[in-house]
Amino acid sequence: MKSLPLEGILVLDLSRVLAGPLCTMMLADLGAHVIKIERHDTGDDTRGWGPPFAADGQSAYFRSINRNKLSLALDLRAPQEVELVKTLMSGADVVVDNFLPGQLARYGIDRDAEMARNTTLIWCSISGFGPLSTRPGYDFVVQAEAGWMSITGETDGAPMKTGVALVDVITGKDAAVAILAALVGRERRSASDRLIQLSLAHSATAALVNVAQNVMVSGAEAHRWANAHANLVPYQLFNASDRPMVLAVGSDGQWLAAMRALELDTLADDDALRTNAGRMAHRQHVVDLIAARMATEPAEACCRRLDAAGVPCGLVRSVAEALTHVDASPVTGVAPIANGRVRYPSPRLNEHQKLIRDNGWSSFDHLPIPSLGTRD
Repeated sequence: MKSLPLEGILVLDLSRVLAGPLCTMMLADLGAHVIKIERHDTGDDTRGWGPPFAADGQSAYFRSINRNKLSLALDLRAPQEVELVKTLMSGADVVVDNFLPGQLARYGIDRDAEMARNTTLIWCSISGFGPLSTRPGYDFVVQAEAGWMSITGETDGAPMKTGVALVDVITGKDAAVAILAALVGRERRSASDRLIQLSLAHSATAALVNVAQNVMVSGAEAHRWANAHANLVPYQLFNASDRPMVLAVGSDGQWLAAMRALELDTLADDDALRTNAGRMAHRQHVVDLIAARMATEPAEACCRRLDAAGVPCGLVRSVAEALTHVDASPVTGVAPIANGRVRYPSPRLNEHQKLIRDNGWSSFDHLPIPSLGTRD
C-alpha cells in the first residue's frame, strides 16, 4: 500500500470540540500518529453532542472529526497522569491544544519548558480571541463578532450564521497548514518559531477576503446580498420551474455564452451589459429577465444548456443528495483529501489506554487495525 506523507510524525492532541480535532484528524489522515487526550470522565465534549448517535453510542459529530486517532482518558489533576502527558510530549513532534490561557500551567504543564526539553517540538495553540483572552471560543459567537453574520442572510432579514461551523473548520485547516509549514526545517527553528498561536477570531476575519478588501478600498460598509454577489452579476440563485439552481457568471465571455444558451439574445446584444461593471449598474433589470426565463424550464434542462456552453451552474442539492456524489461513510465520514487515507475509525473513550500506558508512542506499532465494518 502507498506510504503516507506524514508517516512517523507523532502528534499529541490536547484539543476538543472542532477546530483542534479537525486539524489533528487531517494530520492523521496524512499518516501522522495521533494520541487524543480526553477528560477521564466525559471525554471530548462532542461525544455527547447528539442525537444522532450510532448504535455503539458514538455521536455523529464526534465521528466526523476523530478518525485515525487513539484515545487516552486522563485526569490532569492527578500528578502521575500529568507525568504521562509530559513523557508523551518528550517524544512528540507536534502538540495541539485549545486550553484557556494558564489552564495547562495550573495542571503543572509548562509549554515553554516542554519546548526547551524537546528542541524539535512544534506546539500549536488554538484560542477563541487570542492567546491573552480568557473568553471561550465558540464558532457562533465568532461568526457574529467577525462580521460574517452581518453579510449573511436575506437583504431585508436578520443576520444569519452559516449552516456549518465554518469558523472552526477554517481555523482547523489554518492550523494544519501552519503545522505542516513548521515541520519544514524545524531543526533550524527557535522555540518561538516552533510556537504557533491561532485564534478563531483571526481566521474568521482573514476569511472575509474580498469582502474585507471591498470595505477597506471603498470605505463603505458591506451589505447582505442574500444569494447574490457583491461584485458580480449574474451570480446568484434562481428558481427554475421545479427547483432552485445557481448561475455563476465570472467573466464577460461567460456572460455572452450564458445568454446565448438561455436564448436571451436581448441581453446578449445589449452593449451596456457587455462588461460586469455595466451589469452591476443594471443588476435588477438583468436579474429580472433571467429569473423569468429560468422559471419556464426545469433546472436540469437549464443546467444542461449552460454546461454545454461552459458556464458555471449547479442544482441546489440537499446534503443527502450531495453525499451520493462523494466517497463517504457513516462510520468514518467523508473521505480524506487526495493523499490521505482512512486507517481506523474514531475511538471509543479511553479505548487505547492499555496500549499507550504499556507502549507509549510505539502503541501504533502494536495497534490491531479494526475492521471498519465492526462499527455502525
